Amino acid sequence: MENTKLFGKLTPRMQAFREEVLDEKPYIDAERALLVTEVYQKHREQPPVMRRALMLAHILEKMTIYIEDKTLLAGNQATKNCNAPIFPEYTMGFVIDELDKFEQRDGDVFYITEQTKAQLRQIAPFWENNTLRARGGALLPDEVAVFMETGLFGMEGKLNAGDAHLAVNYPRILKEGLRGYAARTRAAKAALDLTEPKSVDKYVFYKAVLIVLEAVRNFARRYAALAEKMAAVEQDGQRRAELQEMARICAKVPYEPAGSFSEAVQAVWFIQLILQIESNGHSLSYGRFDQYIAPYYLRDLRAGAITKEAALELLSCLWIKTLTVQKVRSQAHTLSSAGSPMYQNVTIGGQTPDGQDAVNDFSFVVLQSIAQTRLTQPNLTVRYHKNINPEFFDRCIEVMKLGFGMPAFNNDEIIIPSFINWGVKPEDAYDYSAIGCVETAVPGKWGYRCTGMSYLNFPRLLLCAMNGGIDLTTGRRFTEDFGHFTAMKSYEELFAAWDKTIRQMTRYSVIVENAIDCASERDVPDILCSALTDDCIGRGKTIKEGGAIYDFISGLQVGIADMADSLAAIKKLVFEEKRLTPQQLWDALLDDFTAPENQRIQAMLQEDAPKYGNDDDYVDGLVVAAYDCYLDEIKKYRTTRYGRGPIGGIRYGGTSSISANVGQGLGTMATPNGRKAKAPLAEGCSPEHNADRHGPTAVFKSVAKLPTAKITGGVLLNQKMTPAMLDNDTNKQKLMMIIKTFFNRLHGYHVQYNIVSRETLLDAQAHPEKHKDLIVRVAGYSAFFHVLSKATQDDIIGRTEQAV
Repeated sequence: MENTKLFGKLTPRMQAFREEVLDEKPYIDAERALLVTEVYQKHREQPPVMRRALMLAHILEKMTIYIEDKTLLAGNQATKNCNAPIFPEYTMGFVIDELDKFEQRDGDVFYITEQTKAQLRQIAPFWENNTLRARGGALLPDEVAVFMETGLFGMEGKLNAGDAHLAVNYPRILKEGLRGYAARTRAAKAALDLTEPKSVDKYVFYKAVLIVLEAVRNFARRYAALAEKMAAVEQDGQRRAELQEMARICAKVPYEPAGSFSEAVQAVWFIQLILQIESNGHSLSYGRFDQYIAPYYLRDLRAGAITKEAALELLSCLWIKTLTVQKVRSQAHTLSSAGSPMYQNVTIGGQTPDGQDAVNDFSFVVLQSIAQTRLTQPNLTVRYHKNINPEFFDRCIEVMKLGFGMPAFNNDEIIIPSFINWGVKPEDAYDYSAIGCVETAVPGKWGYRCTGMSYLNFPRLLLCAMNGGIDLTTGRRFTEDFGHFTAMKSYEELFAAWDKTIRQMTRYSVIVENAIDCASERDVPDILCSALTDDCIGRGKTIKEGGAIYDFISGLQVGIADMADSLAAIKKLVFEEKRLTPQQLWDALLDDFTAPENQRIQAMLQEDAPKYGNDDDYVDGLVVAAYDCYLDEIKKYRTTRYGRGPIGGIRYGGTSSISANVGQGLGTMATPNGRKAKAPLAEGCSPEHNADRHGPTAVFKSVAKLPTAKITGGVLLNQKMTPAMLDNDTNKQKLMMIIKTFFNRLHGYHVQYNIVSRETLLDAQAHPEKHKDLIVRVAGYSAFFHVLSKATQDDIIGRTEQAV
């Protein structure tokens, strides 16, 4: 009741709209696939850049459009809300293989009609060996074939999908309109010296940009015409006026500059939507929404053109529409992206370029709208800094108490200096936003794939290092033989083997990433996304060719806590206390702790060795040293954009492993911390379940010891508390002080909370029909609990419940 009074409720119309969207069964949608196939068949002679532009224009011209009865915004992704379009240019392999399995999944279920199956089967022959998946695979050198065959790097989603992980330049789009982008493109095209060889590709790129900008204009005008048509027969006077206003706005934006709050929100939604029609890369984010929309809101509010209540309703409509965007992943990929997340992130708070608190009146409105809507999309990230508005921070905690995993907090005190250290200009570093789970970038100026390119499973690779370079899971050789654990006489020997192993595996991961990047650059350039990212128009290049001002990427390092606890158990129990011989531990691992004696060893590993997450320098120092081997190696390797224009072109670390801890755990045999084979790994940089026994402060201290400044791809920390722990003001104040200490003094990167009891989760698992609205924080994103696989549900249920 307290939070209802604090944040208010959705209007009856938006509440009904929300329920309608949540009740939609997600279907596989063939319309986009059919339209794409038509273009690719008709324009085989065109260079990929032009073919992609013609493709988007054809989709936007021919796709089904509709305006829902209760919506205040126009724009849909598929023939029905929450349907998942198919993107055949990336892959058709898993789609055809799983046509009859989508409805039988344990989690992330999609429905499909027989007609859709027939349509997809009909176009499949055209796409055979004619996709990004095929061409990316063809570029892979023989020496990395074993890693693709064993799925070690988790490249499923990268060869099957686009990149994304960015926010386009929404402030500039609203200020100039796409008309301004078209004018700059025409000027750049006219200025080309066509005798210069490089001008050939630039000329085609500029032609492609002009095609997609006009296509977006015409797409919006289709909705304007539809709204006019609906208004002409609408009996309700208020709704008729709304439709007429919608028609006026859609005829104007996003091609013309936005002149009001309503125009700005509609323009942003059109762009956000169309970018996800162009490419199925997830983590397309809204950037610093409260900063660039605030001027339109405050101006209209002062002029009496809008009320706060009307603004709240329009924002809640935007968030409901955001939830309608869907993506179908292969069954294998769902293991690392459970809950069908799209990671569309909204960032509020933070600082201005001169270091002042950036919280404004509209920041509170955005926060309130998210609290009212209570959905899994968009992700809400609050940028924390030491001088944050105290009332705003307090209000953020109140939203957190609602129990749907938002907001997440990112810390300016470490992220901004880290960016500046990598070469980002200070004024841009101060303007960063979240662009996925916990990944961060400068909106409108950052190239693709700041993170998520490949997984490196630390515990699995530790086992490989212990096994003479042979993967324990598959029996395949991954690296050279650096010695077998049973013959090692010291921890230093094991660490030396780890150092050589992780460096070789890092090199292999870079080879794979570069091959996929090259294939993506050549095969599936995204024209609209490039045009709206600075300075692709100025350079005449797509993002993948080096058009963005900044370009940094990271892989994902999985199983940080398992690695820490495993190293501690080996060092202490085997080499220092000699309670186990290397052979005894190795035999127990191979046995998966099944025999009675090996169960005793498992208990020893679990109970008698130090555990990460308890502020114990012994174990924390071991994982920092092991992590440093990777970070020292990864900094040597450049991206495919290095030297082609952007600042950066290099790699750094990242622990934003989403739900990959479950899937990666399935591929990992028993580990020296006592974990059984195929059990989930710890997610992000969070401690192992129930291994953190000394409260949240100790967790924060352990996490803060990681080399965070080098892990700019994100240091993901999940914490879990029961609602009862925050049911009084004293505990709330304690929690706020703990977070402040973590960020101000320890320079932690990120934290987010699940405020839900174990009992509620267990009941929701047993009776999903009673908990349709239950939302949990999976990793760097929230999901409805009932759509998750049982393995992912169990992982969330098993997390430590902290007290303050």
